Amino acid sequence: MALVLPVAAVGGEVLRVLTWPGYADPDLVKVFEQRTGAKVEVTFIDSDDTLWQRINGNQSQDFDVFAVNTAELQRYIANALVVPIDTAQVPNLAKQLPRFRNLNGIPGIVKDGKVYAVPYTFAEMGLIYDRQQIKEPPVSIQALWDPRYRGKVLLYNGASHNFTLAAQSLKDPNPFQLKESEWPTAVNRLIELRRNAMGFYSQPEESVDLFKRKQAALLFANYGSQQLQLLKAAGVDVGYAIPQEGALAWLDCWVITRGAKNKGLAAAWIDYFLEPEPSNALVKRQGLANTVAAAPNMRPQDRLKWLEPVESAPRRSLLWERILAGDRASKVLAP
Repeated sequence: MALVLPVAAVGGEVLRVLTWPGYADPDLVKVFEQRTGAKVEVTFIDSDDTLWQRINGNQSQDFDVFAVNTAELQRYIANALVVPIDTAQVPNLAKQLPRFRNLNGIPGIVKDGKVYAVPYTFAEMGLIYDRQQIKEPPVSIQALWDPRYRGKVLLYNGASHNFTLAAQSLKDPNPFQLKESEWPTAVNRLIELRRNAMGFYSQPEESVDLFKRKQAALLFANYGSQQLQLLKAAGVDVGYAIPQEGALAWLDCWVITRGAKNKGLAAAWIDYFLEPEPSNALVKRQGLANTVAAAPNMRPQDRLKWLEPVESAPRRSLLWERILAGDRASKVLAP
């Protein structure tokens, strides 16, 4: 399929891309360069903090387009570091799955009627279980607290996500915004979860090693299908389940900076990465889901709960550190 660019996009231009490893592989970038005559300079980042520093450091003047999750996106919009996207310049939006075509239905993408981001890839935080120890797929996140799995649950070491998980297990309608009265209950819930834990991980590869070596029964998969793919490749007999409450999920989107030199060229980049070849590369190479084809490990009825900004990331981090240290609730909640 030919890539149609606006008149302003001519050969010899440079497109400056800031993104995550696996999102802009050299062979895919080369195709875009051949089609447009533009040169693409890709810079990779490895954390949300680094992404913020690179974009905010020079008021978004150093890059044209970057990838960011919907929760993080909000501070870029608030600080006028990104600009609305002309969706007419991204015709492949029409090829996305219904849940991604409905941009108004995804928190944080549309503001004041303007579209600030185009969904690209996502990972849901499902439950991975050892088929030899758990015969039936767990249907609820309550399984993480099941006393039958005491000392057999492998958890993600992430303050924000774990407080959201606890609030979700308590049926909080908005687990991203804890009210003052809800903190004690959430803390007690996480202390209960800590007692079920066999250990905590930060990176996908680390979780595979711990799962195999310590013979975990259940894993809260912060990296979702990516971890499932790694565990299966390691020869572990595992299953995967999306909890009935809905799986927490991060959604990475392409956005255009305020400092973009050629916004039409940036839009063309976004449109290209919604084509089948780049989209399928996410699945085959990274174990991630794309937005144009159904994820292989999800059923139509499975629900996702997109991450949103939380009420206080610093407070969640402080209390989580105390919970990990083994403190009682009264000490965890102390000023």
